[in-house]
Amino acid sequence: MKKIIQFFKECYAELKKVVWPSKEDVWSSTKVVIFSTLAMALLLGLIDFLLVMGIEVIFR
Repeated sequence: MKKIIQFFKECYAELKKVVWPSKEDVWSSTKVVIFSTLAMALLLGLIDFLLVMGIEVIFR
């Protein structure tokens, strides 16, 4: 039981050392992730469309 209590005390001590990001930093990072995800989805969608069109041309 002492080891479990010691573990949680050490976890709490480590969490006190963490430097949490500000709300602005989190929002900025979130916008980058959303924009990157949308850009990649559009790029992959375009590539998929072009490949499907190319395959249709080949097999007609």
